[in-house]
Order: sequence, then C-alpha cells, then structure tokens
Amino acid sequence: MNRREFLMRMGVSATAASLLAGLPSLAFGGSAAQRRRRLVFIFSPNGVIPDHFWPETTGKDYDIKRILSPLAEFQDQMLTIKGICNQIKGDGDGHMRGIGCLLTGIELFPGDVQGGSDTPAGWSMGISVDQHIKNRLQAQADTQTRFGSLEFGVMVPDRADTWTRMSYAGPNQPVAPISDPYQMFDKLYGQTKNRQMLASVLDDLAGDFKRVSKMLSTEDRQLLDRHLNMVRTVEKDLKTEFAAATKNDGVQHAVPKLPPNIEEQNDNMPQITEMQVELLVNSFLADFARVATFQITNSVGQPRMRWLDINEGHHGLSHEPDSNEDSYEKLIRINTWYAEQVAHMARRMKETPDPSGHGSLLDNTTIVWTNELGKGNSHTRNDIPFVMIGGGLDFRQGEAFDFKHVPHNRLLLSILEGFGMPEKTFGNPDFCGDGPLTGLI
Repeated sequence: MNRREFLMRMGVSATAASLLAGLPSLAFGGSAAQRRRRLVFIFSPNGVIPDHFWPETTGKDYDIKRILSPLAEFQDQMLTIKGICNQIKGDGDGHMRGIGCLLTGIELFPGDVQGGSDTPAGWSMGISVDQHIKNRLQAQADTQTRFGSLEFGVMVPDRADTWTRMSYAGPNQPVAPISDPYQMFDKLYGQTKNRQMLASVLDDLAGDFKRVSKMLSTEDRQLLDRHLNMVRTVEKDLKTEFAAATKNDGVQHAVPKLPPNIEEQNDNMPQITEMQVELLVNSFLADFARVATFQITNSVGQPRMRWLDINEGHHGLSHEPDSNEDSYEKLIRINTWYAEQVAHMARRMKETPDPSGHGSLLDNTTIVWTNELGKGNSHTRNDIPFVMIGGGLDFRQGEAFDFKHVPHNRLLLSILEGFGMPEKTFGNPDFCGDGPLTGLI
C-alpha cells in the first residue's frame, strides 16, 4: 500500500492526499521522498530590445543589462542563451509562427487565420515540448500527478486563434490557458459549483490536515500552514466578489458577465499576474503538476501598462523604429516589468522548501522565459530570448551562452535531455540533425 492509499484509507480526501503524500514525515520506512523535477515556460510577447537585454560577455562573469536587472539576484542560478533561432517556415505571419512553433518546433497547418500580408494559417502540426514531457511523466506511476500540466494565462484574449496558443496536446490540438485566477482556483481546489461552496472545501481540507498533523514534523506543519493561508486568502477574495454581485435585499443573483472593458482588465494585470504566480507555486507545492506554461497576454499582445505611465499598447510600440527614443525607452521599461514578474516567481520558489526534502522548489524547477520574436520592429525570429532560472534541468547555472544562430529545435532537444527524456528529433527533423546543444549540461 503506497502513502496515498494509506491516507485515503484514513478518510483523507483525494485533494488533501495529493499534498500530504509527498511530505517527508509521511515517507514509509523513514526514506526520503524522490526528487521532483519541474518545468515552467513563461511567455511574454513582441520581442525585446537586444542592446539592453543580452550580456556583452559570455561565460561565468557575464554582465547583466538593464532589462534583466530584476533577475540579478539569481545570476548564479540563471542562464542566458543567445543565438537560438526559430527557422520554421511555411504558412502564417511572423507572430503566428513565432508562438505557434515556439514549443512545437514544427510548421503550422494551412488555415483561415489571416495575419499581415503573409499566407493564412491554422494550428501547429505537432505536440509542444511541455505536453510531450507531461505525457511521459503521466505514463509512469511514480511521476503521475493529478493534472500532469497546468496552463496559466494573464489577459490572454477570449478567442481561439494561432496568436493566443503556445501549448499543443498534438497536431491541431491547441491547449487553452486559464486566465481567470478564480477559475484556476476552482480547478485546483475542488468541484465547486459556485463560490458559496468554497467555505466547505476549505473546512474539509483543514479537517484532513488536522487529522494527520500529529504524524508530521514541525517543518511539514509549517508547509501546510502556508498552503492553507493561500487557500484562505483566495477564498476571501472570492467571497468579496460574490458579495458584490448580490443585492442588499439578500436575493442571490448570478454574477454578471462584464462587457469587454480592456481598460478595467488591463489595469488589473499586475494583480492577476501575482495571483496566478501564487496558484502556480502552490500547485507545485501540492504536486498537482510538474509542468506548466505561464502565458502573459499573447503574440501581438497589446496591454497598456499605465502602472508604468505608459498609455500606448505594447504591440504598437514594438513597431516603432529604434530612432523613436520615447518608444525605445518605453519598450525597455515594459520588458523590465516582464523580467520583474519572472523574478517574483523565482523568488517565491526559492523561499519555498520543496516538500520532497530536496532543497527549495527553485532548486528542482527550471523557469524558461521566452518570446515569439527576437525584436519587434523587424519581426525577426533570430536570437529569440531564452532565459532559464533554477535547477530542474541540471543545466550548468550562472553562465551566458551564445550559440551563434542555431535552430531552436536543438534547444528543445536539450530541454528533453535535461529532463531525462532524450530524443533524436523533436518537431521538424530537418532542424535536429546536430542534436542537443553542447555545453549546457
């Protein structure tokens, strides 16, 4: 009988058992839990400003430019990987092939989504690397998790087209991210039919945790307290939202669907991002999944970052020439803000002990921050930004690399190799001939 079965026979719910079963205190025979390797792909759109992004030097003593300055505290755990190029041709405009081929490494199907002056296109012809890893993990009993993978979004438009999807379960099978943190909370923490049921969900979890608390070490009880505090915080926000949709006469009404209001949603973007980061970190802590994508807006994303005193849309600014000093400076600030969100996720993982007993979450997780373009106003897919933080792939950390124009399929092969799942090809085999990149491991 394994630990999860043991807990279930004690009357503990499946939701609570998913977290409790991985704690070292409950390891049978006093053995340490197996190390859990995890992977997160973070997407931000519209390219970067290369002169303020890429280090001037390579190797261990690399310099950190302005855009990456929020990540300076993680320099010893970070890799910058220049010279990675999306060489996939075929249908679709640069943005569409940028995001649709980013994790799949293969062409788009012909379709009817028209972008720019290029030929129209549809979905990707292949599975994405995150879903490939998920399938391999779910195929083994000792690495199976409740969800396998989780797809987070932040202000991804509520429409299905090639610009809004980066993850694919297979050919012509896009995976939609969940951009509403309350919807993600419901997915993670119960089969709630409405927000009024969340109190009972929390009560059930608290009761389950109390039932086994005497079996836990002090450190594990602290981990559970953190988990419950997060649940209580989100529950409080949900109750507030529900109360706002209920009239003073006590008669319950359905929560109204707000009309499209980009300005109102746009200004909540920092708060939504933070909520989604908390849910992702806690989902890893509970071992709900070991693979995730975190998609901030979409290809050709157009947020207006008024909290940075920027009123223009990001995509529009990205088309301005470098000689436009005002736009150039705003793009640097926009990309620096994205780097701050990556740093916040890494920081939360670093300060969270891994429940398996092997260091922190960040020690066993690799965060891969990437983009669909190398530079916005040229629409180049050369030198696509790839920044990696954390030890989930066992890559050499604390270095800057420049691979001088290689197909990005080779980096996808390196990610698979680092995760212990080597393949000879991934995506279009024409771009895989030289195999994984050398020097990362």
